[in-house]
Amino acid sequence: MREIVTVGMLHFRKHPQKVKKAYACAAVSKMEGIEFFYFSPGNVRFEDKSINGFIYEKGEWIQKKMMFPDVIYNPSIMKTKKGKKVYSKLKKIIPFTSHPIGNKIKVYRKIKDIPEFCSYLIPSEEIIEPQIVFDALDQYNKIVIKPLSGNKGKNVIFIERNEDKFKLISGVKHSTVNEEELVSLIESHIKEKMFLVQPFILCKTKEGLPFDFRIHVQKNGSGEWETTLIYPRIGAKAGIVSNINSGGYTGKLDNFLEREFGLDDYDIKMTLEHFALQFPKKFDDMYRSSLDELGIDIGIDKNKKLWIYEVNWRPGYSNRGFDAARNTIPYAAYVALQKMKEE
Repeated sequence: MREIVTVGMLHFRKHPQKVKKAYACAAVSKMEGIEFFYFSPGNVRFEDKSINGFIYEKGEWIQKKMMFPDVIYNPSIMKTKKGKKVYSKLKKIIPFTSHPIGNKIKVYRKIKDIPEFCSYLIPSEEIIEPQIVFDALDQYNKIVIKPLSGNKGKNVIFIERNEDKFKLISGVKHSTVNEEELVSLIESHIKEKMFLVQPFILCKTKEGLPFDFRIHVQKNGSGEWETTLIYPRIGAKAGIVSNINSGGYTGKLDNFLEREFGLDDYDIKMTLEHFALQFPKKFDDMYRSSLDELGIDIGIDKNKKLWIYEVNWRPGYSNRGFDAARNTIPYAAYVALQKMKEE
């Protein structure tokens, strides 16, 4: 068994200078004594199992010929046919750290089969035809439709029935339509991509801003789940989503809980932390390929009940790259060593 593990980071961008995660991973790798390099699909040579990758040395990225790594950290989706082909070919011969969890409906069905957590689910149904939306409006009056595949809070539409009219909120845009216009809108949306419908769960601050909690969990160098970060995300006042890509911002957990929940802040914090420890283990067990990282979005209603808004694969963490890399790199090494033991 080799003493030094080599981790390759596969990304669709050609140069690591444009990928913040790359520097964080390179820095952590040096601290951990792990060899790390960055590469894109166009740099792969299957003939001699080499890669013209980038290593970080003396404050800059230097291109260097490397042999295939022991493990590949794969944080991005390939954008071209060639990239997808290289990705698929590499995956057959080198272990990857990240594996997809499927769209929102697949995730919903997985959680539905976990007794301890199915009560946290918001009832959801795929929109096959407009009537499904109207049935949901009959049952809940206020609903949300959203794409099955994550869109960073985009294309989420709030719908509320008001007699024979329907109030819509999309982003910060408000409008009112009649039944015929709503049917047309739904048909145009589901023609382009798949959507689901669910009841609207009110989750707002004292100031009336939408919010949720992002629970970021990862596997560490021992292959065990641990909590990287829990933080509140607060949305724009005119909107319905708290995603920071849709005009929202993040806050500090303790300050937010104290301000919004007063004497209940400690209990809610303990509930969130317990959820962060227990949910990933159960959810991971539902998949054949081992998961490495999850971003779980949690809402809390006026009765202080927790709701699972969404479970994300490859969650974004903008300026928290080093926090995440401290687990990403050791876990990649763990995956590589497990594979070596099998061989």
